Amino acid sequence: MLPPGSPYCLLMIRIQQLTKVYEHGDTRTVVLDRLDFEVAAGEIAAVVGRSGAGKSTLAQCVNLLQRPTSGSVVVADVDLTASSERDLQTARRQIGTIFQTDGLFSRRTAAENVALPLEFLGVTAKESKKRVAELLDRVGLEDKASHYPHQLSGGQRQRVGVARALALRPKVLLADEATSGLDPDSTRSILGLLRELRDDLGLSILLITHEMEAVREIADTVARLERGRFVESGRVVDLLQDPASRLGIDLQPLRASAPAAPGHTSLVVTYGRDDVPTDWLSLVGAEAGQPLQLLGAAVEVVEGTTVGTVTVGVPNGSLISVQDALARHGLRVRPVSSPAATYSSSDAILENVA
Repeated sequence: MLPPGSPYCLLMIRIQQLTKVYEHGDTRTVVLDRLDFEVAAGEIAAVVGRSGAGKSTLAQCVNLLQRPTSGSVVVADVDLTASSERDLQTARRQIGTIFQTDGLFSRRTAAENVALPLEFLGVTAKESKKRVAELLDRVGLEDKASHYPHQLSGGQRQRVGVARALALRPKVLLADEATSGLDPDSTRSILGLLRELRDDLGLSILLITHEMEAVREIADTVARLERGRFVESGRVVDLLQDPASRLGIDLQPLRASAPAAPGHTSLVVTYGRDDVPTDWLSLVGAEAGQPLQLLGAAVEVVEGTTVGTVTVGVPNGSLISVQDALARHGLRVRPVSSPAATYSSSDAILENVA
């Protein structure tokens, strides 16, 4: 998970050869198959995958709600898989978990829900009250302390869940589909909160999700889990700039485009370098001797780098000159219809989709 040259150095999560097997009679199902990955201090690492890929099992093995069949899970320099049950209870305080459903108790107020881990730990009522107030203020719900879950919106309930996950001052946050089912505004709000917590508290965050937009929004690195194995991983911005990356293609923002004019070909252009000029559309048109039609665009800034796709219409007789001009400015062209194909990183590939 931690790529070469990463700005992060201190490891907060280290998983080696993690394997989880379920056996029922003569049936043996391998859910996680010898996984290796690392999450550094202050890093937001995402794991994506389809339903059934093993994401939830991975999350439960990281905090040892399920014991792996083999392999090791080390969090904050403590090997959880080698710890006794008593030591494990202490070690788990380093991991705050945010679940897909908020998991709040309906008969407890927001403040009482946040206080629950402190009660289990035996913190005094005075200290608990102070800590809960700090946490609710941190997540922007200081005025909702006496509200019950049914009086809160979905996003507010999830914020209470975040506050509860922070109660014991963990070093790691494990967010298991934490934005699933939320409306777009609430999703952005929760993702923004997680980024703030990383920046302000130096937390490491492991984000288990199927939402590519969430990965683009806050993750530093990402890995795709398929059938219990990591099939691709890397820095988000590097994957977005790699035309041969299937994960990078899936991470690209969604685009809507108009059809090309008669006699024109539609090309999907992606950013391949950090130094692409902002006025590349007019520059390429001038160099090719033909103006380009802007048919649609979905462009974002990730880690200070512009990424995304732009669909342009090109006169059929100018395809080669446009291809050359795009390549000079650090832009690549890929087919629309074959996202899983392997593309050359040095050659622009054209497909007539008009």
